[in-house]
This record gives sequence, C-alpha cells and structure tokens, in this order.
Amino acid sequence: MNLIMMITAALVLSTTMALISFWLPMMDPNQEKLSPYECGFDPLGSARLPFSLRFFLIAILFLLFDLEIALLLPLPWGNQLYTPLHTHFWATLVLTLLALGLIYEWVQGGLEWAE
Repeated sequence: MNLIMMITAALVLSTTMALISFWLPMMDPNQEKLSPYECGFDPLGSARLPFSLRFFLIAILFLLFDLEIALLLPLPWGNQLYTPLHTHFWATLVLTLLALGLIYEWVQGGLEWAE
C-alpha cells in the first residue's frame, strides 16, 4: 500500500509541475524574440560556416576522458571486493589504453589547433 501511495504522489507531483511549467511562463513574442538571432544586431555573414573537424576531435576526447573518470570513481571501493588485484589490473589496463591513445593522438598532431 505504501508503494502505491508513493507512486501516486510522484505522478501527481510531476503532473502538477509539468502543468505549472506549461502555463506559468509569460508568452509575449515580439519582433526581437521572433528573429533568428537574439543578439541585437543583424547577421553579417552566412551562419553555415563549416566547423573544423579538430573541434569535434577535442570534444570527443574530452567526453572520453570524462567518461573514464566516471568509470574510475568507484575504484577505491574495489579494494573491498574478494579480488582487489583483479580490479586494479583492469583499471590499470583501461588507464594504459587511454594513455596510449592520447600519446598516439599527440604524436600524430591531432591535438594541434594550428597546422
């Protein structure tokens, strides 16, 4: 019975918050808000300039190392497992592979902004 009450309360609360967020904001469109750029001046050039692929490479590397940190955060609790050496072996293997990949990108010049 307690679970049903919690689910009902969660549904009522989420529905109420969704309805409030739908009706609460003041919808007052004007010419500035309807323009494609809200920065206050007219665009001077084309907005379709291509991005450098190096930008995407840096972004992917950042996400990769951010994910690596998230995966290694629970490592101190790995000491409490039955085989802590096994856990540390796999963590060291992951770190080694990532370090080798970073060194490879660095040597190949993939991290340089200017050519």
